[in-house]
Amino acid sequence: MTIERDEFLSPTPFIDADTPAVAAWAREHAAGATDPRDAAVKLYYAARDGFRYDPYRVDLSVAGLRASATLANGYGWCVSKAVLLAAGCRALAIPARLGFADVRNHLSTARMRAQMKTDLFAWHGYTSILLDGRWVKATPAFNAQLCQKFRLRPLEFDGREDSILHPFDLAGNRHMEYVADRGEHADIPIDAMRKTFAVMYPNLTTLEHADFAADVDRET
Repeated sequence: MTIERDEFLSPTPFIDADTPAVAAWAREHAAGATDPRDAAVKLYYAARDGFRYDPYRVDLSVAGLRASATLANGYGWCVSKAVLLAAGCRALAIPARLGFADVRNHLSTARMRAQMKTDLFAWHGYTSILLDGRWVKATPAFNAQLCQKFRLRPLEFDGREDSILHPFDLAGNRHMEYVADRGEHADIPIDAMRKTFAVMYPNLTTLEHADFAADVDRET
């Protein structure tokens, strides 16, 4: 258990929990927490709603995926926001790791579907946090304001139960399905992720010059 805790507490090239800005962010948003679970819940909501979800700007570089980069940018996608939550937890000595799965996700725009040519999102990211002796999953990707526009109920997290998917929207329509589990890791398995994206989404970089928020507003 000690080795496992050490592995999931240490800073990594992506989970730069030792960066002063990340540590300060974690302390600020966990202020007043009564225990590690309370702190993790506070960090979840700070990551979920403090950074807008933007899947048009998927940067697979080390510099682009670091937690400190998401802090500086003010936005992120599922993986980068999960990295930020993991870094915040580690900065507070709460063991955390990154989980990944392939999902069918209907929270997207016409432009995105046209470029991706699929509704299958590979390497969808979440954070797994060790609380009260067990690993609990949390997905801070979709901020509450975005969910409201898509008529989804935002994912809540209480530190006790897994918070990993939106199966249906408010109208009862199918929203997200988990297709394949890619496991949980101490850091991003970036080489495998890059290979998958190169094969499945060769046109994804063309989205960098578009405005996700504007497309959402127009379509919703």
